[in-house]
Amino acid sequence: MKRLLSPVSGVLRAYLVTVGARVSPDTEVALVESMKMELPVLAEFSGRVTALLADPPAVIQEGQPLLELGA
Repeated sequence: MKRLLSPVSGVLRAYLVTVGARVSPDTEVALVESMKMELPVLAEFSGRVTALLADPPAVIQEGQPLLELGA
């Protein structure tokens, strides 16, 4: 199981995927607001979303796990 981490600190505005969705590298999986800009969070590897680890709108830190991907 791999975890996708937030690249920046800010507010998790929305997930763009649901549990069970298949993603590949560069799939947009979430939106994070940081410094008044909405930034897409991209998947770094392929897999199936097994868990969403925060509830929008949540204040998150850089490096905080946002979701889990399984095979």
